[in-house]
Amino acid sequence: MRPPSTSADTASRGHPPLTPDRIRDRRFTARRRGLDPDEIAAFLARVADELAVARTALTAVREENVRIKDALRSWQSAQIPTTREPGRW
Repeated sequence: MRPPSTSADTASRGHPPLTPDRIRDRRFTARRRGLDPDEIAAFLARVADELAVARTALTAVREENVRIKDALRSWQSAQIPTTREPGRW
């Protein structure tokens, strides 16, 4: 099974990264016996909404990750003794 592509993968192939607005605004060529355009538009709107929610959640997770790393660094720095105690180290 192939891993999912990333924005960098699609950009390197000449496709700009997908955004909710790009999905909502996407139009397809009309064909004689094609698919229902209203059904396609509704599906693309749903996909765009889900992508927007996922991107918002990803941003929140990244911000939380930075906060946790900063807190860990601060805690680790506080654990380093400032002076040597006699008989230790």
